[in-house]
Amino acid sequence: MTQTLYRSALFFSLVSGVCLSFGAAGAAEPVHCTVILDVASRQALHREGDCDKAFAPQSTFKFPLAIMGYDAGILTDATTPRWDYNAEWKRPKREQQSVDPTIWEKDSIVWYSQEITRKLGKQKFAEYVKDFEYGNADVKGVPGHTDGLTESWLMSSLRISPDQQVDFMRRFVSGKIPASKQAYDNTKAIIPQFTAADGWLIHGKTGSGRIRNKVGKADGNNWLGWFVGWAEKGDQRVVFATLNVREWTTKEPISFATRDALIADLPKLVK
Repeated sequence: MTQTLYRSALFFSLVSGVCLSFGAAGAAEPVHCTVILDVASRQALHREGDCDKAFAPQSTFKFPLAIMGYDAGILTDATTPRWDYNAEWKRPKREQQSVDPTIWEKDSIVWYSQEITRKLGKQKFAEYVKDFEYGNADVKGVPGHTDGLTESWLMSSLRISPDQQVDFMRRFVSGKIPASKQAYDNTKAIIPQFTAADGWLIHGKTGSGRIRNKVGKADGNNWLGWFVGWAEKGDQRVVFATLNVREWTTKEPISFATRDALIADLPKLVK
């Protein structure tokens, strides 16, 4: 009952708040989308909301970045390499730890992502994003605001819509992303897993960030929250993306609320 009331309140807030997206010409309405696609038939089992609007991928970018890291040989397996935190990075306390690929995905460690892209280098990084056909494939960053190599996916130049997220996920699950089998297998192994009702196993990555206005400043308490991945039950496989953009003032990250709502709702939405 509590979860039902919470999701109802979340939806009401979505249609009553205001947000401003970085790089946009002006204020925009809050955004909500949930799209679920059957992998075998490519048919949308559920699609609601503004699913064609593109936003920064935030930490959902750790998904394609893991594929790149394994394919390039920077990452080896679920626990290798393990890199130590450098105090010069001045990251939040939760990121001040020794991190391996599994911890990176589970705890969403930004500096580990940035070490991977630095090791890839600008040219190889840009080539991977283009070859993966990921969103608008723009990793140039925003001059004067964000560095392309280490920040392009963080409220910067790289944008992707929920529709594009599920297309990427469908191609990944179907083995259509240009990467090695080892990269596929290791990436699947480190993506967080969640159990849902009716025997569904969900694999997915959250992402959140504070919306910025057109001059790169934080836009009040407006945040975006993603949850992207795939789910399986027996022989059935679906891919999904859900996004909320709205005012957010609670301590729990908006991406966690978005994730929990999808996990609760997916078994009912695919019937």
